[in-house]
Amino acid sequence: MTTPPPSYTQTRWRLSDLFPAPDSAELQAAFAAVDAAVTEFETLREQLTPDIDPAAFLDIIHKYEHIGELNSRLYAFAGLWFTEDTQNQEAQSLQARVEQTLAGLSNRTLFFDLWWKALDDADAERLLSGAGDYRYWLEKMRYFKPHTLTEAEEKIINIKNVTGARAFETLYDAITNRYVFRLEIDGETQELTRGQLMVHVRSADPELRAAAYRELYRVYGEDAPILGQIYQTLVRDWRNEQVELRHFATPIAARNLANDIPDDVVDTLLDVAQENAAIFQRFFRLKARWLGMERLRRYDIYAPVVESDKTYDYDYAARMVLEAFQEFEPRIAALAQQVFDDDHIDSEVRPGKRGGAFCWSVTPDLSPWVMLNYQGKANDVSTMAHELGHAIHGLLASEHSVLSFHASLPLAETASTFGEMLLVDKLLAGEQDEAVRRDILFSQMDDNYATIMRQVYFALFERQAHAMIQEGASVDALSDAYLENLSRQFGDAVEVSDEFRWEWVSIPHIHHVPFYVYAYAFGQLLVLALYRQYKTAIAAQEGEAFKTRYLDILTAGGSEAPARILSQAGVDIHSRDFWQGGFDIIAELVAELEAMPVTN
Repeated sequence: MTTPPPSYTQTRWRLSDLFPAPDSAELQAAFAAVDAAVTEFETLREQLTPDIDPAAFLDIIHKYEHIGELNSRLYAFAGLWFTEDTQNQEAQSLQARVEQTLAGLSNRTLFFDLWWKALDDADAERLLSGAGDYRYWLEKMRYFKPHTLTEAEEKIINIKNVTGARAFETLYDAITNRYVFRLEIDGETQELTRGQLMVHVRSADPELRAAAYRELYRVYGEDAPILGQIYQTLVRDWRNEQVELRHFATPIAARNLANDIPDDVVDTLLDVAQENAAIFQRFFRLKARWLGMERLRRYDIYAPVVESDKTYDYDYAARMVLEAFQEFEPRIAALAQQVFDDDHIDSEVRPGKRGGAFCWSVTPDLSPWVMLNYQGKANDVSTMAHELGHAIHGLLASEHSVLSFHASLPLAETASTFGEMLLVDKLLAGEQDEAVRRDILFSQMDDNYATIMRQVYFALFERQAHAMIQEGASVDALSDAYLENLSRQFGDAVEVSDEFRWEWVSIPHIHHVPFYVYAYAFGQLLVLALYRQYKTAIAAQEGEAFKTRYLDILTAGGSEAPARILSQAGVDIHSRDFWQGGFDIIAELVAELEAMPVTN
């Protein structure tokens, strides 16, 4: 008898793989367990001498790793529960308690980090030679030696961050996730979450698109003075710590070192992207012709070129994503299925739930948790493929320690973006309607814009904003600078209305993780190159060899330097030609679209 295939329904995720409930005895016991583990670890301090035996050193690392696993479970449970409903006061309180507890525990284990960074190179190399899978984690820790403070100072920073930067980040989430947006649809005013509102910026109705954006920035604009102040505070805090205290040359340099991406590589990426802004401006002029407009408005960036109300049932979408993965490599489809089987996906749309989507890999022995706000649009299906790609990356890297299985941020976008491209190929292969096929191709360009150029210009704005805030710039001055940023980005190809001055206050990433955003551009351009390699390999009947190289990148997780991982796949991230190659692929796609006869 054939077993029927599983049915996929939208649900809230299950957190019981972490703890049974927020008020469970197991959760309370976890606080006691991690405290006991740290207490034991503190007794090892006197063993940390330059001539420590390598076996004893590894034993200390194993105990440190165990503490990290316990911490990760506590932090993830609190964070995921808060994500479910950012207005839940009990979840807010638990998150605050966990952050305060972990800051205190971090201070008690800080002596190990400081001892390791202070060790001379000869003694460090002796211990590194036998460190195995921990080697890169230990090497990377020593990169921060010039930026490390005294133990007392580091402890103060850890404590300060709980009621400082992280508290402001939580406040930003609590304020913005309570927003209700009102939009008139078919003559009826509806109350929407941000996720529900943003569906309409991709509407075929130009007035509805405009109305959705105006409502978005009306609401954010009303709170812009307070949201802008939160951002100013976070930027000052970042500079105070990273530049003034830790002596990084620039605010972005601190992020670059955390990513283990050299400053010159990031500068090259941003420079090459700016030089290629004209490719996207060319695309926007083409899109205007398809839409029958003289010039695109910023409201129309994501407009479909043909009117299509096609939606995808959640069950159908899940099957399609898994089939796309299966056709590439059954192993990755099985890993994605594991996330469904473990009920680690929250796909519902609910008031108070955090907007957007993410994947959270907690520990190597647990399948990741994936958050979606699924509403049935093609973009939602792509988002599902993207986030499940992240989950696959985490599961493939699960052979590594909790200390080294998370990929560096720029490499963390590899599997997710590659997964989206597999899905697009699947959609194109199965779609008979030429209008829908055309819309998929245009959507690819929309996504390339959103993931590359938009993120690059966010990073450029961040770099400018950090400098301006240091000079005392007001929220209004920052908004003026953001409008200038949009003007440089779009040239004369797109008309930008004044309300887009508030777009920057609506971007969570620049509040939560300064300079995170360039990782998206890095990852997308990298995957464009990898996907071209894949297609070339298939044509040459060398697909299996490519898959091995690609899966090796993912399996490495964060156990090696990004440049080293990529060099093994034939990628030189220092090369301008490499980055230009990604834009050349995009230019070819634009040329393909330009060759199509315009119908509207």
